[in-house]
Amino acid sequence: MTTYNRQRMIDLIKQHALQFGDFTLASGKKASFYLDCRKLTLHPQGANQIGAGMLELLSGDSMPDSIGGMAIGADPITAATITLAGQRDINLLGFIVRKEAKQHGTGRRVEGPVLSGMSAVIVEDVVTSGGSALQAVEAVREFGLNVTKILAVVDRLEGGREAIEAAGLQLQTLVTVHDLGIKA
Repeated sequence: MTTYNRQRMIDLIKQHALQFGDFTLASGKKASFYLDCRKLTLHPQGANQIGAGMLELLSGDSMPDSIGGMAIGADPITAATITLAGQRDINLLGFIVRKEAKQHGTGRRVEGPVLSGMSAVIVEDVVTSGGSALQAVEAVREFGLNVTKILAVVDRLEGGREAIEAAGLQLQTLVTVHDLGIKA
């Protein structure tokens, strides 16, 4: 069974997801490094470490009913976490938050086997401004889920934690850019 190894996570991020150069982030901000966590979340060892890490972050609390976040970045994190939860006989449901409600079918923005009134944790790959995670929080609250906190793989230490805490939520991450040897 996969257990979380923080140093292994740092090594995997450096090997697969961290790039240096000139980048424009989703927030519009310019940056000298980029964390392409899809290369980590869609990697077999990366997915296993992320799933195990997320379950470890949740282990000190009462387990929420569900976990998920904004499509597409949160989808493999959610899948890895609920897969490992199932292997450990932990009843943790997954959900996906669409950027926009579907124009057909049920027209839902939140997809998955979740019901109004359930507790939920939002997951994110990289937190910069916190905007994407807070959009997901808004959508799942509108759906009727009770958000308890936000979990992320990496915190860029660029104001996201402060924005999330200002919204009354807690942010926990597996690593920060300082752990990767980057001065924020």
